[in-house]
Amino acid sequence: MRIIGIDIGGANTKLASSDGEIIELHYIPLWKDTTLPVSLEDIAQELEPDMVSVAMTGELADCFEDKVQGIDFIMRSVKNAFKSKVMYIDNSGNLCEEPENLRDLAAANWAASTRLIGSELGDCIFVDVGSTTSDIIPIKDGKHMAGLTDFSRLVRSELFYAGALRTNIAYLLDKVKVTKGESNIASELFSTTADVYLLLGDIEEDLYTCETADGSGKSKGDAMRRLARVVCADLTEISAEEIYSIALQAKERQIELLTASIKTVAQRNGLERIVSAGIGEFLIKEAAERLGFECISVSGRWGADVSKVFPAYAAAKILEDEITTCTKRDYPS
Repeated sequence: MRIIGIDIGGANTKLASSDGEIIELHYIPLWKDTTLPVSLEDIAQELEPDMVSVAMTGELADCFEDKVQGIDFIMRSVKNAFKSKVMYIDNSGNLCEEPENLRDLAAANWAASTRLIGSELGDCIFVDVGSTTSDIIPIKDGKHMAGLTDFSRLVRSELFYAGALRTNIAYLLDKVKVTKGESNIASELFSTTADVYLLLGDIEEDLYTCETADGSGKSKGDAMRRLARVVCADLTEISAEEIYSIALQAKERQIELLTASIKTVAQRNGLERIVSAGIGEFLIKEAAERLGFECISVSGRWGADVSKVFPAYAAAKILEDEITTCTKRDYPS
């Protein structure tokens, strides 16, 4: 039986098979004239899954009037694409065909991850730094202790709205040190964290899956040009060393903010162990070291490719495990 997990976000749709043999990441920005319905149809025809487990966060995209409208669009897109049985992960980490309250499906991909992590690794703080956001989820006795909505998690520091690719540098920094002194930052979308981590060697160009701020290339030279614009300069006005310094300052600030959020969650829940996932695992590792916490890497346990799409993999595994459990109960050996 081929079981596929799909994590439908506002920018990226990720999928994984329960055996980890199939791993895919598709850049499908929902706020544009989205190709999600057609893309899902293509995925269904190519993979022909027997069952599908879906988690979502894309309902927050501002093309939707509210979250219920977004959830309804995503569910209809999935239903029209797949002929096989589809299950959904709700914000408690449970599987359902269709919840009584559609809002229970909103922003639930982290709940899939924490259910699998809780059953496999026990008490910890699960930290997943993706392209856009960072989830910081306390897990105790196999269950997550987090707020059930993005709003409540933002209030509780369980959601830090910065990621390794799509975050505007102007969100992280308001000033930077340059040769001439301290410069204010231009409050424009001139550069994102993908430029920072590409330039610093933390990601390779193939991981730069989102659009660039200026719509141009994804080379290190392109990244340097965009980072120069953050201080309203071009490559004739600022040195390469200063641009690298701006990148380092942005990285340092993101680590500081991530560390502070993890510390808040750790103190509230009495936890000092982290499980890290996502394309930004390198940021989590540094934060754990600063806090003196043990850090278990999803990449080390399940592989780097699985780590990048972990909610999708977790959704598939949860469905597979439930099928196995039901089979053993109904047909004991």
